[in-house]
Amino acid sequence: MGEIVLNNVVKQFGKLKVVDNVNLQVRDGEFVVFVGPSGCGKSTLLRLITGLEELSGGQVIIDGRDVSYDKPSSRGLAMVFQSYALFPHISVRDNIGFGLRIAGEPKAEIQKKVETAARTLGMQDLLDRKPRELSGGEQQRVAIGRAIVRSPTAFLFDEPLSNLDAALRVQMRIELIRLHEALKTTMVYVTHDQVEAMTMADRIVVLQAGRVEQLDTPVNLYDHPVNKFVAGFIGSPKMNFVDASPGPDGQVKLSDGALISLPGLLHDDMTPGMTLGIRPEHLRYSHNQGDWKGTILVEEQLGSDAFLYVDVPNVGMITVRAVGERNHHSGETIYLSLPGELCHLFDDDDKRIETRAELREAVEA
Repeated sequence: MGEIVLNNVVKQFGKLKVVDNVNLQVRDGEFVVFVGPSGCGKSTLLRLITGLEELSGGQVIIDGRDVSYDKPSSRGLAMVFQSYALFPHISVRDNIGFGLRIAGEPKAEIQKKVETAARTLGMQDLLDRKPRELSGGEQQRVAIGRAIVRSPTAFLFDEPLSNLDAALRVQMRIELIRLHEALKTTMVYVTHDQVEAMTMADRIVVLQAGRVEQLDTPVNLYDHPVNKFVAGFIGSPKMNFVDASPGPDGQVKLSDGALISLPGLLHDDMTPGMTLGIRPEHLRYSHNQGDWKGTILVEEQLGSDAFLYVDVPNVGMITVRAVGERNHHSGETIYLSLPGELCHLFDDDDKRIETRAELREAVEA
C-alpha cells in the first residue's frame, strides 16, 4: 500500500506561507507529479511528506497512519534527490546496498536485493564500477537503485533529471515510466518542466504560490484548465491570450474588434474584462483570409514543426504552431483564424467560463 493524504497542510517561515492549506490524495500505485514555477512550494511540499521539513499545520497520512510528526526514517518512504549523492570511493554495488548495510541486514540478503535492483534498472554490468566511471544517467540509476532496495511504501523524486542533458532526460523519463509500471509502487515526482509532467504523470498537481490550482490528468489539464494560470502554464508553446469583452448576439469581441462565436457559451456568464485563450496548434493560417491579418516577425523551423511569431495589429504577438510548415517565412503577411470550439474564455477573475456542453458533461459524470 502507498496512499498519501495531505489534510490542510501548511508550511510557514515567519509570516510567509510557502505551502498554503494543501489538501490532496495520492492513490496507491499512482504516479503523481507536482509542477509549477520556481518558488511555488513544490519541493517544500515533498519535503513535508518525507518529514525533512516540519509542518506548521495540518496532517500527513500514509496508508491510514498519521505520520505528521514522525521521523523521516519511520515513514517508509524513499527519496531521490537532484544531486546523486553517491560515495565516490566505493563501487556501485556498495553504493546501492549502503543503506541496507547500515541497517544491519545480512550480507546475503543485501546482495540479493542489490542484484534484483540492478536487473530492474538494466545495470548488472555496472555493479563493480566506481561512480566516476559512469555517465550522468547511469549515476542517476544508481541513486534510484539505492531507493529500490529499501522496498519503500512510495518513491519521492525531487527534480532528479535536471542535471542531465536533453537526450538523457528523455531516456530517463522513459526508464522511470517503465520502472513505475514494473514496480507498481506509488511515486511522487517534483519538476518545473511541464513536458516531464505531461509525459510521466497519471495525475498532475499544478501549484502556484503554495496553493493547488488544479489536480487532474494531463489531458484534462490541457483540455479543461480551471483558470488562466493553469492554461498558460500547461502546454508548449504556451497558450495565446487576448483581451476580450461581450459582443453582440452572444459573440465575444476581441481587442481589435474581431467577433468570435464560441459554441455553447453561456452569455450570462460573460464579464466586461475577459480574456480569450487559444493554443498555438489550434490556430488556422493561410495566405489570403482569416480573422486576423498579421506579419511573421520570427520563424523557428524545427523540421517537424515550425513556430511562427506573428505581430497582429491591436492584438500583439501571437504564436502559431504549424506542423510540417515550409511555405510561410519571416517578413511575410499571414492570415489567422480562430475556431471557436477550440478557444477558451476566462472571466475577470481569470476563472475559465464553461460552455453548456462542458456543464452537461460535468453533471453526467
